[in-house]
Amino acid sequence: MAEQTWSSLTKILYVPHNDTEYMRLAANLDQLIDQIGNDETHPLASLMEVISVLIEKYEDEHVPELDEP
Repeated sequence: MAEQTWSSLTKILYVPHNDTEYMRLAANLDQLIDQIGNDETHPLASLMEVISVLIEKYEDEHVPELDEP
């Protein structure tokens, strides 16, 4: 059961390993934000949170911080 469920989720939920995957994951998050907004009780709110964490982790590891003047 888990294997079948996971194979359908991997299109929208995965750890990004390159810029292309990162951009695709960010687009998935944007779609969820458009659908869910600030509704923390929405059934997909947890998915939105998990994707946000994956994006943040990628940015922490791969996106250089801007130096503030």
